[in-house]
Amino acid sequence: MTATVSNPVLGVAPAAPAEAAAHFRASLRFHADVSDVAAALTGGGDPGVVVLDSRSTQSWDQGHIPGAVHLPTALIPEQAGDLLDKSVPVVTYCWGPGCDGAARAALALAELGYQVKEMLGGFEYWVREGFAYETWRGPERRDADSLTAPVAGGCGC
Repeated sequence: MTATVSNPVLGVAPAAPAEAAAHFRASLRFHADVSDVAAALTGGGDPGVVVLDSRSTQSWDQGHIPGAVHLPTALIPEQAGDLLDKSVPVVTYCWGPGCDGAARAALALAELGYQVKEMLGGFEYWVREGFAYETWRGPERRDADSLTAPVAGGCGC
């Protein structure tokens, strides 16, 4: 008797192509990746978005994206109106993919009427992809991690 090994990838059948297209189209409306955010911020001129760091002041001081607005999630309801323009989309970030702080901040902003996206990978991937960041000591930059960022020429995606 031969044992049948089930394929864990196909344990749940893939969605129909039209359903998958709708899902991924929607996902792109809710998320931005680190390199796209960096390109918007460094492309010269108006980036068309404001980047919001939703972490604590201690985390902000440890390192943040240059030009980002610092607004911890708990303070969004009372301070967003003073710091953000509802006509400009907001891109939220927190520590990294293991933290849902950026999603919680995005939810709080959306509930207040802001257009919002979450930056996938958070501050961790910003640093790992070799983009400059600021700390309480001043500007810093680390070499790109070859496992998360292309060596040259972009990832082609």
